Amino acid sequence: MTNDSSPLLVTQSGRTRVLTLHRPHRRNALDSTLVDALDDALTAAEQDPDTHAIVLAGAGRSFCAGADLQYFLNLHAAGSTPLSFLRSVSAFATRLETSPLPVVAAVHGHAVAGGLELALACDAVVATPTALIGDGHVRNNLLPAGGASVRLPRKVGDSTARWLALTGELVTAASLVHTGWLHTLVAEDDLLSEAVAIADTLAAHAGPAQSAYKRLLAELNDLNATNGLAHELDAFDTHWRTSDVPASLNAFLRRETPRATAQPLEAGA
Repeated sequence: MTNDSSPLLVTQSGRTRVLTLHRPHRRNALDSTLVDALDDALTAAEQDPDTHAIVLAGAGRSFCAGADLQYFLNLHAAGSTPLSFLRSVSAFATRLETSPLPVVAAVHGHAVAGGLELALACDAVVATPTALIGDGHVRNNLLPAGGASVRLPRKVGDSTARWLALTGELVTAASLVHTGWLHTLVAEDDLLSEAVAIADTLAAHAGPAQSAYKRLLAELNDLNATNGLAHELDAFDTHWRTSDVPASLNAFLRRETPRATAQPLEAGA
């Protein structure tokens, strides 16, 4: 449904629409082109009467390494901040969470910062045991702006969320099984097929009741989340303007020595 040069590949497997982030050279880091493509693809899936579930996956070595730091710096060089872009990321994550279609994330490699925030907005998460998952923002002198401060405590519990948020540490998916957030762990070769199978199970129960139930769950979560999400964006904007974040990002991107795998990635924030 899309060509190989697209930042997003869209395929269909029965009643399940598969959206594959396709910036593998940047570990599928998010920029405005990719987020716009995701938003358009979600609209198309919701409008297709033959699509009843969605799988969100990543091409190449990772699910998603977060927002593209170089894109942040390009905006800064042009006299802007990432706030407008991050509003679109936050809005898309909220769309995933409130979509009438159930959404399954297929996580491998890395799901960091913005990548974690996408997964947090999905209804089910399938991951490889060694996938590295974490918030990561503080290691790059950043605050979240795609929903992590609101959704992470709800999904993994307050104590684990605080550790991930305040250390920026990346942990294996296997170490998060106890939180109940991850639906199942599978080998990487089976990741996409298992995610589609889970999506197919959800699709088998598609209908007005399922969509209404998902909306109800989102509305109950949203009793305090709307103000929280807005405050998160405001906090990011204040921190960006007062803490010389571009200097930190430039220092991070200039590093040339190899880093351990459980560290923030060059592509993402």
